[in-house]
Amino acid sequence: MTKIRVLTALVMAPAVIAAVLLLPTGWLMLLSAVVFLLALWEWLRLADLEDTLARSILLAANLGLMVALVWGSKSNVVRSLPLFQLAVVIGAAWWCCALLWLRHFDFASGSQTGARLIKLGAATLAVVPAWCALAVIHAGKPHGPQWLLLVLLLIWAADSGAYFTGRKFGGRWFNGRKLAPRISPNKTLEGMLGGIALAMVVAVGGALLLQAPLGKLPGILLVAAVTVLFSVAGDLFESLLKRHADVKDSGTLIPGHGGVLDRVDSLLAALPIFALGKVWMGF
Repeated sequence: MTKIRVLTALVMAPAVIAAVLLLPTGWLMLLSAVVFLLALWEWLRLADLEDTLARSILLAANLGLMVALVWGSKSNVVRSLPLFQLAVVIGAAWWCCALLWLRHFDFASGSQTGARLIKLGAATLAVVPAWCALAVIHAGKPHGPQWLLLVLLLIWAADSGAYFTGRKFGGRWFNGRKLAPRISPNKTLEGMLGGIALAMVVAVGGALLLQAPLGKLPGILLVAAVTVLFSVAGDLFESLLKRHADVKDSGTLIPGHGGVLDRVDSLLAALPIFALGKVWMGF
């Protein structure tokens, strides 16, 4: 399984990097919409919506919302679109609310209609704003594609740093205290700190390569740190959904990695936070 996981990652990572750096924003939006809608399809299943027709209708409704956002912009310049920027703000606000949800494990944990509706609404609030944030970052000037790549590198670095630090030092610094034992028992506080530390190194290197003014570096590091923290929240939130649904993976589409949602859960939370922070800090 580990060998398959590594081989899959070695194929996917260069393809993702090439798409981010080489594709125009419009084409990247189209490609990423396919990926995010696949993740949404899996989310709907985790929300206890097993009926294929109902899931298809909801998927089409979210696709329609994406199309409406593009049509309502009446512009080919995504960075100037107020609807996309508004969606980013809504997405960031949603993930702040999701932090409270993570503190209350049993909220909407049943299969009642009300619980299902809450999770279905959360799906749209997570997926569509993340797609809008991706477009806004990529279309930004200057170096929009490079800033988007930096977000991806931050998440990958945080994930790798957390894994290796957790394996080496997990349970040693905080008396065995776990990050979220009911949601993801294997995640440790030591691992989270290791992930943040490695992500900060990547943030500094990325800022220097992008020739960001030194005066902007503290703001970039702050945004990067908050982005990584919310990426952890995104990962935990998907784990919460899987715990409620009593499944191990969101799907089986990606060999060795589970489903699409398993790969983009952190990104769903990270993108709106980074996009909003980038505007706020002015870099």
